[in-house]
Formats: sequence, C-alpha cells, structure tokens
Amino acid sequence: MRGYLEHMPNRAHLINNCTVPYYPGSRCIRQFASGNPLDNPQGINLILKWPRAKSRHTNVQSKSKADLSKQLGELKEELLKLRVQKVAGGSSAKLTKINTVRKSIARVLTVTNQKTRQNLRELYKKKKYLPLDLRPKKTRAIRRKLGKTDAARKTEKQRKKDLHFPIRKYAVKA
Repeated sequence: MRGYLEHMPNRAHLINNCTVPYYPGSRCIRQFASGNPLDNPQGINLILKWPRAKSRHTNVQSKSKADLSKQLGELKEELLKLRVQKVAGGSSAKLTKINTVRKSIARVLTVTNQKTRQNLRELYKKKKYLPLDLRPKKTRAIRRKLGKTDAARKTEKQRKKDLHFPIRKYAVKA
C-alpha cells in the first residue's frame, strides 16, 4: 500500500504507518474489516477525510433580500426561545442547538452585508468618489501618498534646469 501512493505525497496521509488516500473535506473515522488486505494490512482504525456535503451557505446566497430578512427574524425568535429554555433548565440537545442557531444568524447577516456592499459597488462604479468604507484599506501612509500625476509634476524652475543641463551621455574610449 505504501509503494502504491509514494508517487503522490500530497494525496496521502500517513496514519499509524499505513498510507491512506487523502480527500479534502470533513472527517470520518472508519474501521476496515480484515477482508481486503489492500485496504488496511494492519487492521488499524484509520481516519479518512471524505468530501463534505454541500454547504448551506450556497442556499443562503441564492435567496432574495426579503427572504433573508424573514429567515433572520425566524432564527432570532428561535434563539430567544432556546435561551428561555436554557434558563428554565432545558435538555442538553436544546443547549447545543444555541451555537448552531447563532452561526446560522451570522451566516445570514454576512450574506446580506455582502449583497448590500456589492450593490453599492455597482452604484458607485462610474462615480468620481467612492465612500470610505468601499475604498481599499491599505496602510495609512499609502493612503496619504501623492498620486502618480502629482508625484511626477515638476516646478517651472526644475523643468528649466532639466532642459538646460541634461544628463550627459558619453562612453569611455578604450
């Protein structure tokens, strides 16, 4: 098994001296039956990474703004109920659901913010000035630096000096 995957070092995981193909995504623990020796010659529990199920983020992205605000309201109500149950001494399953609901709220808010910012970018695309929050952040020094045209400008005196005293071009004769 080891020689089989040696030519693909990035595609393999070495777990307990047994090389296993690597699949990016979620984790799942799998125990091989000792039926096929190629699968697992030592009969060891192997941690494989299998492709993840489709993220719910894509479902949220495709929704309209009205649907997103409706979903946000429902999620907030659900979170409120869960918090009340937490105080009242609800089951542990309900308490663990609080975290997932909070993450779902964050996901919906992120998508709405992304959409509004994208719409604003489209609106200000042809305008002369961009709002400050849509401009690139960079660093303070870079933001305050002169533009290319301003930095390249010369005074009248400097232009005359450059005109009358150009850089001498000469070559040394050997």
